[in-house]
Amino acid sequence: MQLFVFIRFHAFEGREDAVATAIREVIVASRAEAGCVAIEAFRATRNSRLFYIHSRWIDEAAFDDHAGFPHTVQFLAKMRLLVDHPVEVVRTTPLG
Repeated sequence: MQLFVFIRFHAFEGREDAVATAIREVIVASRAEAGCVAIEAFRATRNSRLFYIHSRWIDEAAFDDHAGFPHTVQFLAKMRLLVDHPVEVVRTTPLG
């Protein structure tokens, strides 16, 4: 069953550009993964410090693999310094 993942990032004030750049970089690498069906990044229209990544994976195992790849590990380490909250990754499946 496909897995849909939502990740929210709220940048420290003044770190918005760094967050956007880091997200753009990890999106490119993630799209190249065999298990990635789709991945997109978003910025809130009413809060320039708020970003989201929405991704779709062939299954949960593919996302688990993604989480261990160097580009993902490095991205999350970088984001911990750029956002004002613990990074929250929500794994979901469609309601049907």
